[in-house]
Amino acid sequence: MGVALVFIIVTLIIIFIFIYRSANGENVYKYVSDKTSFIYEKVAPYSFKTIREKVKELGQEYTTRQYIIEIVGFATIAAVITYLYFYNLLISVIYALAAVAAIPYLTYLRCKRIYSEFIFEQVQVYTTNTIMEFATTQSFVKALEGVYESGVLEDPVKSDVKVMIDMAYENGTIDQSLSFMDAKYDFYMIKNMHQLFLQITNEGAQDTAESLENMSQDIDMLVEGVYRDRIDRASFHKKFLQFGIILYFMVMLVQFLLGSERYMEMLKIWYIQLLLHGIVLLNTYFLLKGEKYYNENVGAE
Repeated sequence: MGVALVFIIVTLIIIFIFIYRSANGENVYKYVSDKTSFIYEKVAPYSFKTIREKVKELGQEYTTRQYIIEIVGFATIAAVITYLYFYNLLISVIYALAAVAAIPYLTYLRCKRIYSEFIFEQVQVYTTNTIMEFATTQSFVKALEGVYESGVLEDPVKSDVKVMIDMAYENGTIDQSLSFMDAKYDFYMIKNMHQLFLQITNEGAQDTAESLENMSQDIDMLVEGVYRDRIDRASFHKKFLQFGIILYFMVMLVQFLLGSERYMEMLKIWYIQLLLHGIVLLNTYFLLKGEKYYNENVGAE
């Protein structure tokens, strides 16, 4: 009965907050969106704003409705779990608010992962198409122009390729262009391809078909490995979250072994409560670390 009560109370509080309308009669979704955007524009770093804009452009940003569902879900789960630990409504509400406060960080990680995957795919397109264009033109700059004008690239990679072209014409050499791209995108496939083109350009090699074919095959193998790793990471992530949630409910086993009355008596001891808080926070810490691991370095080689 107690668990059901806290579940209903927290859910009603969250729903009430998001159903609240401003004086001019804005609907709930526009109201939440406007308030969230205002706070976001004030505190979010420029780099993350750029990333999030690209995520929106890719159509992978959550809608306001999805964010509301996420907020209600996080608050409800946190409240129920902590109520089973402490049987204290105030503590449950505090943990529910803390869980909601973690959503911006999780959003940050998710957007970085999506952006990283997008950049990796663009780098793959850049390298593969540049090799194909070079095989035809036998000129690195002409190959870049062909890739740029083909429309297969998107910003920011497309804009950076244009910078490479301009630098090559301005300096009369491709060295600065390659250094610029290598510094901007730290991927082995880019650095290896650039090294090959630099070698071909400086040494004036005539028969480059075999070298280009080998480079193309290396890129294909590398990309295949990255996508396979992405699938494995997603599978591990799902199991990791399931295991983490199960660990929270180990307190039910403790209560079963001790008995409800004995457990309630132990809750009156301050260091027992401190220990239980430590268990909740430690498990939460490892869950957040797991989320960080899953969302970072995606597409890295």
